[in-house]
Amino acid sequence: MPLLGGIRPPIALLCVLVLALAGLTARVLGPDEDAVVPKAVLSSQQYFAEDGAIALRASIDERVTDLQRTATALSRGGPVAPERVLSDLGRTYQKWTGTTVVDLKSADVLATRGETIPLGWLDKDVLTGDTALTPRMVRLETGDVRLMTMAVLDWTDRPQQLLIASSSLSVPAINLGPFRTMAVVARDGEILGTAGFERAEALNSDQERKELTFLHRQMKQLSDQAAEYTEQHPVRAKEPGSRGYPGVSGTLLGGEYNGRVATAGYASLASSDPDEKQSLAAGLGLTVVGLLPVVQQQTGEQGRELFGLAAAGVLVLLGLLAAGVLWATVQRPLLRLFLESRRLARGDLTRPVTVPRWGEAARIGAALEQLRRRLDAGVHGAGADGDPEAGPRRRHRIGGRGPLALTAVLLLVWCVPVGLLLNRTDGSVSVPTTMVNDQRDRTDLIADRLRRALNEAQADLVSASRLIAAEGAEDTEAAVRVLDDTLGKHSRYRALYVVNADGSVRAQAGSDPHPWSRSKKLPLVRVSGEGGKEPVVQAGAPVPGRDRGTLVGEIRVEFLNSLLARPGLGEVRVVDSAGLTIAASEGFLAFEELPSELTDLVRAAGVRVGAGPVENALLLREGNSVEVAAAAPFSGGGITADIGWTVVSRQDAHRFEIAPYEREDRSVLAGMLGLAAIILCLGWIHLVIVRPLRALAAGAERLADGDLKTVLYPRYQDEVGAVVRSLELLRQQAQALRHNQQALRHNQTRPSTAPRSGDGGR
Repeated sequence: MPLLGGIRPPIALLCVLVLALAGLTARVLGPDEDAVVPKAVLSSQQYFAEDGAIALRASIDERVTDLQRTATALSRGGPVAPERVLSDLGRTYQKWTGTTVVDLKSADVLATRGETIPLGWLDKDVLTGDTALTPRMVRLETGDVRLMTMAVLDWTDRPQQLLIASSSLSVPAINLGPFRTMAVVARDGEILGTAGFERAEALNSDQERKELTFLHRQMKQLSDQAAEYTEQHPVRAKEPGSRGYPGVSGTLLGGEYNGRVATAGYASLASSDPDEKQSLAAGLGLTVVGLLPVVQQQTGEQGRELFGLAAAGVLVLLGLLAAGVLWATVQRPLLRLFLESRRLARGDLTRPVTVPRWGEAARIGAALEQLRRRLDAGVHGAGADGDPEAGPRRRHRIGGRGPLALTAVLLLVWCVPVGLLLNRTDGSVSVPTTMVNDQRDRTDLIADRLRRALNEAQADLVSASRLIAAEGAEDTEAAVRVLDDTLGKHSRYRALYVVNADGSVRAQAGSDPHPWSRSKKLPLVRVSGEGGKEPVVQAGAPVPGRDRGTLVGEIRVEFLNSLLARPGLGEVRVVDSAGLTIAASEGFLAFEELPSELTDLVRAAGVRVGAGPVENALLLREGNSVEVAAAAPFSGGGITADIGWTVVSRQDAHRFEIAPYEREDRSVLAGMLGLAAIILCLGWIHLVIVRPLRALAAGAERLADGDLKTVLYPRYQDEVGAVVRSLELLRQQAQALRHNQQALRHNQTRPSTAPRSGDGGR
């Protein structure tokens, strides 16, 4: 028989798969790995570091863009005094620690504000070449490192002036929670800025100071490791086929102190989208590292080793029973048929055929016995044994599918309980407090990121409105040119237009404008379009001058949605003061109301505590489901601080990589693998053995009933094919015997033509 044909290979494969699944079951359903920290907590630290890196990258890129836009706007108008330049810059953007204007011809400092900016780093390479005017990191005399951003002021008939702005490289002002610290790290592992360690002044005991010293030491060690890891290429640093953050990110484990383990997440600054142009901030080689001390978990898995072994033992027992059923009901009868048919085909007709008890094998065996009797009668003369109809034919309702069904039931007895009942979780699952706190803090980070993006959008409109005023507020063509240029540079807008005092539109670019009210009671960033297909988010900036109108920009909802989509946060929504949905990370209906439990959470988060509203988070338990929800209202500075928007996140706790859910997933996986083994092996037997055997049984019965004209063709080179070939030989023998008998009877019944004796003499 061929190696991969016949009945033996699928049964052997079933045994191998059952043993492999049993070993896997003993491994995955047994005790968990001795993890010091849950995987979910480590993943959360990685996500937090990625969020911090995204916020820092966006902050640096916005500083560069804002300075260059301001310089371009000033260069288009008439010459402006250096002091006026710095004054307007500081009034529009409050993000730089120091600003300076330098005459490029004489190298004189024309004006300065804020901290003193050293100029020793300025040389020809900084001002010319392919890397001209790109941001530089410069160390001050105090030892602090500042990011220097540059732009050129160029007026006709005047020497060019260099506008320089310095800013710190600290983590953006985001909520880190009570225990987390973050750092910005250079390529060589040097810590350029930190956030969270300033709580040292509030420490009251020596124990707390020792722990702070431990955390400082851990931050330094883990920052060195993170800087080394982020030197890898982002593609090679990821698992094959993985997606997500475009840069290099990961997790690190530090030392242990007083029952708590230092966990860290790190992420390099990278472009927010691989398809967009390279970010200037991404080229600085910076890495964000987040450090959080976590209480070491207690496994409590002493009894699970026997549990896994017991489940594996039951599977092996049921697998042996299933293999025994297939051997006794399918393989053994088929091999007997193969031997009996080959014996008959070789001419051994003396011994009766051993007929199996039931199924297609019994039908084929009965047909072989009838053929044996017929052939034996033809050889030794007709008799009772030669009657082809001798012996009643037994009909068996249960065919070869019965053993397969019984085998499937035996294996499903293990697969169904393991996959559907074992290790099932309910609403009492314990979720680490760290996960709830991280959900709250990351939601607040998203809210801060969205607030800053809206502030930047409104600041862009202020800058564009000044360009319109400089070009001439009444010049419609010049205003349209400014609008088209601004719309082409900023993908966040879908429409830009200038609205007169009476509400009419004087100039526009992009899609059709929506109505804008100049009421002073309404904020400059507002939402309209209720009842439509999507919300209309508008931001406005008055054009400088008396009654020169307002520049309005409509912000794309897709832009807001992209800011909300972050892994590890679940569904994220932005709602207005009435709790109506404005944007979401997933599909949503415009102005859709939140569920009641989330509405209460938003209302609680909006209550002013101290200086303003505070973010909040909680666990939602309903039935067997557990969800983590958080709400973070807009707070901080800028034009959008008081518009009443809130970011709400909601995530199913089943997505967390914690022990109860991992055990449940592994149980489901074991059950699914068992089901796959059943389908593979039993399907193989049905296609290769049972179905051809049913067709063979029908052909054998027709042959036994006297149909000697139908030729039997073997389709498979296995046991069934061998039986078919033997039956074909028997058919040919029976056909030859019939021809011989017919010739003999014809000769016996033919009239004699020879003359009788005595008749010839008359």
